[in-house]
Amino acid sequence: MTLALYVPRASPVHRTPAGWKLLVLAGLAVLLFVVPTLPVVAGALGGVLLLGLGLARLPAGVLGRQARAVLWWLVALFAVHALVTDPLTGAVTVTRLLTLVLAAAVVTATTRVTAMVAVVERVCAPLRWVGVRPARIGLVLAMALRFIPLVAERADRIREAQAARGGSTRGLRGLRTTVVPLLVQVLQLAHTVSEALDARGADDEPPARRRTALREAT
Repeated sequence: MTLALYVPRASPVHRTPAGWKLLVLAGLAVLLFVVPTLPVVAGALGGVLLLGLGLARLPAGVLGRQARAVLWWLVALFAVHALVTDPLTGAVTVTRLLTLVLAAAVVTATTRVTAMVAVVERVCAPLRWVGVRPARIGLVLAMALRFIPLVAERADRIREAQAARGGSTRGLRGLRTTVVPLLVQVLQLAHTVSEALDARGADDEPPARRRTALREAT
């Protein structure tokens, strides 16, 4: 699944602070799990579509790509529920998952990564007392938001290359010929990024902590 990248628009949703949008997203998730009824989840889905396409003026393709990315997961999930529980439970589960995916897409498409990282770092600031570095958590979030679409782009390029050589891009064979080179490229990319972070001292201790450790050692 790919995450929607920031889509610049002059809309009220874009101007809303990132903290409020993340808070609303969390509240929506809680609501959909606390009240798992079809009218509630269907109404939430309609509200997300109205917010994203109407108020935020996002292109329909942005949300359409997110829906297509989880389409087969939704079909499989509905089939499992239809066999194990009942079709109504399957419909509620599928609609709830689709609503959360599209809501997250609206947030990422209307919020800059730097703003979301700043919110996460502020929320995690109290964890400094137990030795957690908020800046590192923000770095992990920023890298995840950047590399998920990057990996999807690499997968598209591999499939295009396979198709240009006359190879299969569908079925089990197409999956195998895409996953193996993609995995190699991802591992190479991870190694390159780790070396770059080490060269910039990303794993070094903060100066204050180093001074404390030196005082304790002496």
